[in-house]
Amino acid sequence: MEQDNDVWQEQKPKRHKGKHDKPKPWDEDPNIDRWKIEKFDPSWNESGLVAESSFSTLFPVYIEKCLQTNWEKVRDPLKVYGIACELDLVKGSMTVSTTLKTRDPYIIIKARDLIKLLSRSVPYDQALKILDDEMQCDIIKIGNLVRMKERFVKRRQHLLGPNSSTLKALEILTGCYILVQGNTVSAMGSFKGLKQVRKIVEDCMLNKMHPVYHIKVLMMKKELEKDPALAHENWDRFLPKFKKKNVQQKKVMTKEKKEYTPFPPPQQPSKIDEQLASGEYFMSQKKKTTKKWQDKQEKQAQKTAENKRKREAAFIPPEEEARNQDTRSENENNDVAVMAMSLKKKAKEFGKKKLGENINAESYIAAAGEPSKKKSKRSVS
Repeated sequence: MEQDNDVWQEQKPKRHKGKHDKPKPWDEDPNIDRWKIEKFDPSWNESGLVAESSFSTLFPVYIEKCLQTNWEKVRDPLKVYGIACELDLVKGSMTVSTTLKTRDPYIIIKARDLIKLLSRSVPYDQALKILDDEMQCDIIKIGNLVRMKERFVKRRQHLLGPNSSTLKALEILTGCYILVQGNTVSAMGSFKGLKQVRKIVEDCMLNKMHPVYHIKVLMMKKELEKDPALAHENWDRFLPKFKKKNVQQKKVMTKEKKEYTPFPPPQQPSKIDEQLASGEYFMSQKKKTTKKWQDKQEKQAQKTAENKRKREAAFIPPEEEARNQDTRSENENNDVAVMAMSLKKKAKEFGKKKLGENINAESYIAAAGEPSKKKSKRSVS
């Protein structure tokens, strides 16, 4: 009996706990690309769709004429896939819907993205590329990321750069088509490129990192991709790191709060009250004009005197130099007096010594100027 159980366990097939444990075809064959999107074949869905699906979007007035002239160029490519499109100029809307001839169930999503791109002023030649399976789109809303309008316009200009040079560099490095229009940024490309574009746009509008720094990082990544030895390594040690600098902003002048008083401020005197106080109100017109002319002449005289004083101030010598000269002359006089006193003292000493013995005057004066050499007496232990 035990032998039969052992044989049955050996013949029993291996069980899998879940669907994810089952062998995959790409695990066995390395040549299969699991990310490849196969082109849709109408034979996969010969019966068509069960229900009708439709999408509509509004468009601004300023592109109405452009859409009206090029609508046939948009309708013909959609007709190939069995999609009906309608342009309503009264309501200002575009509508796409499936028909009985539609076979691809996902083509209605592509048609929806097409009319969204057209409403954001994307050229129809570029917008029609969204119908390809490998092309995706992303419309990034940036209008609600910044509050102040001036700051919003300035940061949006950072995305464009001088002569749209920054935008062109981003298109080359990410492999996406980018259009900045109003409060949105429309992008078309692969999923990887769209993810990079969204990161760059949001960092720019939120003032986290300038697009130029993102361009430097992307250029470094392009160079690192060429080296097969670094394909499976972490690139953080090679990429540059940018620190955000704290730029000093203008200090807002705040007014000091005054103490609250329930009484209103005193009424200021009017112009008529000032004229009544000075007596000008009762003057004749001739006297008023004469007084005005006199006041004007006095103000001019004061102004000319002030300007003359400022011009002449450059020719007045500073007081500090005069003080320095006085101190120098006083020091020189003191030095001369000290020298005279020392010479008189030496003359007296020489006269006293001359009485006792014959001494040469020149040798005595020369010896007097040298420091005296005295032998130090040390106690002998």
